[in-house]
Amino acid sequence: MKDYIIEAHDLTKDFGDFRAVDKLSLKIKRGEVFGFLGPNGAGKTTSINMMVGLLRPTSGEILIDGQDVNKVKKGTIGICPQELVLWENLTPSESLNLMGDMYEMPKGARQRRAEKLLSDLFLTDKANTQVKDLSGGMKRRLNLALAIMHEPEIVVLDEPSEGLDPQSRRVLWKYIRSLRNDEGKTVILTTHLMDEADKLSDRIAIIDHGKLLRLDAPENLKKEIGEGDMVDIKLSDPKKNQTVIDVLAPMDGVDSVTQTDERINVRALNAVAKLPTIMDELEKRGMKISDLSVRQNTLEDVFIELTGTTLRE
Repeated sequence: MKDYIIEAHDLTKDFGDFRAVDKLSLKIKRGEVFGFLGPNGAGKTTSINMMVGLLRPTSGEILIDGQDVNKVKKGTIGICPQELVLWENLTPSESLNLMGDMYEMPKGARQRRAEKLLSDLFLTDKANTQVKDLSGGMKRRLNLALAIMHEPEIVVLDEPSEGLDPQSRRVLWKYIRSLRNDEGKTVILTTHLMDEADKLSDRIAIIDHGKLLRLDAPENLKKEIGEGDMVDIKLSDPKKNQTVIDVLAPMDGVDSVTQTDERINVRALNAVAKLPTIMDELEKRGMKISDLSVRQNTLEDVFIELTGTTLRE
């Protein structure tokens, strides 16, 4: 059995003169949650669609378990699209049984599977309610259940938390972890949400403008741009930002000082201990702070370091 369940070699996709994906090469391990992180329009969904055989690449090769993606047997992959694909006039129970029938699951097996999914995703109470009467979070969870009804080896989730409230998001995240931990599935996740990628992914590919910028575990990616904390400062008068940058950059223990939008980002070891000195330096120059916070590195800091811009919505 191969360690890597998906291999992409020099994947390229052109739409006319527009290059959506540019020579993407990566390998996805069996049984991991693999995240694609990038802004909307970065090429994440296009890349995934090529990897699972929904979209033919302009050039390049995709292997699933060592064989060409187009030769993979039916049912190996389950895809949960960003858009809800539901039968509004059926109930969740009817929907899942219909999906199981499409995959030629025996009646008993599909009924047991449907009941388990409804229970695991907290939909049992709504099993016999028409889909059109479900809440948005329930529909999103049913969307996932339909994608994995046939127990695929590879599960693809395209922006799974889109439009969810925090509580529904936590329920979904817990279930995604269980797909890996309890069922041994390989999960591929595309998202523009940093906390989602950070909390769920074993490894993350950061993509922008169709190019792979970095691929590593979240903690390694954050360490790559420097140890320590971030102090975010917003001045009452942003026109003085450059003066502050020039003052703080040479300070002992300060790794770097950058600007994102109108905020000054100071990376420093033991940033909390540095705060009194930073405040004194600004007060001596008559600088007024309208907002200040201390935090750890995030994946957005990594993205800014790689591209010079924030994650676009």
